[in-house]
Amino acid sequence: GFAHAFVTIIDTHVTTIVSSLFLYAFGVGPIRGFAVTLVLGLLINLFSAVYVSRTIFMWVLTRKGRRVESLSI
Repeated sequence: GFAHAFVTIIDTHVTTIVSSLFLYAFGVGPIRGFAVTLVLGLLINLFSAVYVSRTIFMWVLTRKGRRVESLSI
């Protein structure tokens, strides 16, 4: 469910942010700019992936008065 996806989302974002910090620390000029842009994009993506997507998904499920506790696959 969401707990497993949340851990994966956080893990991939943190790993990429760490890589970006190395790019910023050891890079020059355009490489540093790329690292900053990458971190900003990741933070915005993390917010939208975790908060916005879940909020929209829950709104769609509850707009007809239904609430789904779990989905079976």
